[in-house]
Amino acid sequence: MIHVVLYEPEIPSNTGNIIRLCANTGAQLHLIKPLGFELDDKKLKRAGLDYHEYARMQIWENIEECLANLESQGITRDAVYPLTTKGFETPHTSDLNRPVALLMGPETRGLPENVRMLFPKEHWIRLPMAENSRSLNLSNATAVIVYEAWRQQGFKPL
Repeated sequence: MIHVVLYEPEIPSNTGNIIRLCANTGAQLHLIKPLGFELDDKKLKRAGLDYHEYARMQIWENIEECLANLESQGITRDAVYPLTTKGFETPHTSDLNRPVALLMGPETRGLPENVRMLFPKEHWIRLPMAENSRSLNLSNATAVIVYEAWRQQGFKPL
């Protein structure tokens, strides 16, 4: 099982694209408040097209509630992989061939340090990029890491 956790997402079209990604891969989506948009936002719906009904999505008041739910499903903190430019590992060097949660931060700020520090540093993942690049779009970065986790899991139905 792959869980995608968006911590305080800000841009509705990115979340809509990630809803579509989760619907097409079988990943479970978790949104942690506050959200930078309303769930009935036109941009969110347009980006997700008609995939909302196929995506499994839960909304949480805070990260502690989300982590407690994940732990009840067997996803402990050592199976949570924050995506951060401060990471040392890449998706390709991380062992994602097990039930995992992939944690993404807000588009304009990334994951705050207090959230990153909840997880082992050896699980902090960064995406390789060309020199002097700042970041990838959130939905693109999420797709890269979800597909790598799914590939490691043998593309088994989730």
